[in-house]
Amino acid sequence: MLILFDVDGTLLLSRGAGMQAMIDAGRELFGDEFTFDTVEFAGRLDPLIWSAAAERNRVADTSENHARFRAAYGRHLRARFATNPTAQLLPGVAELVERVCAIDGLTPGLLTGNYPETGRLKLETAGLDPSRFVVCAWGDDGPQRRDLPAIAMRRFEEATGRRPDPPEVIVIGDTPHDIDCAHVNGCRAIAVATGPVYSLEELRAHEPELALGNLSDTEGIVQWMLNLSDPAVRQR
Repeated sequence: MLILFDVDGTLLLSRGAGMQAMIDAGRELFGDEFTFDTVEFAGRLDPLIWSAAAERNRVADTSENHARFRAAYGRHLRARFATNPTAQLLPGVAELVERVCAIDGLTPGLLTGNYPETGRLKLETAGLDPSRFVVCAWGDDGPQRRDLPAIAMRRFEEATGRRPDPPEVIVIGDTPHDIDCAHVNGCRAIAVATGPVYSLEELRAHEPELALGNLSDTEGIVQWMLNLSDPAVRQR
C-alpha cells in the first residue's frame, strides 16, 4: 500500500512561519502593501496560493513573477527557521512514519501543496528526514490537488515496477481537500484534526474512511492500514 502524508497540519506545524515568509516575499518584491488577506491557505497548492495573492494585489501572474516569488519565499522561510526553528512534528508522527517505513507492503510518501524545496525544509527543520518518503507529489506537480494522487501512483510504479490499485492508496491529511483528492481518484482517506482550520466534526462531514483527533495511536492506525491490504476489504 502507498501511504501519502500531507505536510502542514498533518505531519507538522510551523506556527505561521510559512505564511509569514510568503508575506515577506510578496512585500520584498511588490511593495509593503502586498497582502494575503482573503487568500485561502489550508489544503491549497502553493502555486495556487501565489495566483490568488497575485490577483488580490493586482500583480501580473506571470511565470517570471511566480519564479521570483517562489525563490524569495524559500529564502525568507530559510532565514526564519535559522533564527527561530518553529516547525514541530505533531503527536504520533515520528512513530507512525517509523512504523510505516518498517513494514513490508507499506510505502510512505508525501502528497502536499508545498513546493518541494520549502516542503523539505519544513520537514528537516521539524527533525524528519524527507528521504524517508519514497514517493512524493508536490504542489508544483499538477494544476490541482486532485491531480496529485495519480502522479504519486505513477511515481510508485516507476519506483517499484507495480502500479497500485487506487484502493491501495491512503491519503492522510487535515483538510477536506485531502479527502476530496483521495476520493476523486478512488483512494482511501484518513482525516486528522491537527491542522489549524478544520475540526474533527467538520472533517467527518466529508466522509473519510477514518477520522482521528491526531496520529498518536500508532498501532491502531497501522492495523487499520494492514486490514485494508486484504483484497476483500479493499473491494468494499
